[in-house]
Amino acid sequence: MKIAVEGLHKAFESRIRLGIMSALLVNDTLDFNSLKELLDITDGNLASHIKALEKEEFIGIEKSFVGKKPNTRYYITKEGRNAFNEHLKALENIIKSGRLS
Repeated sequence: MKIAVEGLHKAFESRIRLGIMSALLVNDTLDFNSLKELLDITDGNLASHIKALEKEEFIGIEKSFVGKKPNTRYYITKEGRNAFNEHLKALENIIKSGRLS
């Protein structure tokens, strides 16, 4: 039996990127520290995955100050939401196609 993988997006192959996108799909915005704690990863690891998703224009960044401290918040873009939903549909199709009738 062959399993079709069309619809899967290479940007979401990493579990960390899946986690980032999943978290942003259900939250309007999340700041860097919240994502880091949620995913239990290092600053550098999170930064590199955020950069990759930002390059694809799947996430956006809002920079502001809270008091005198800089605060960076991330949100999922329309393109990111569409691409991630297509990726999830492709995963569902793979799971369904693997079932025996």
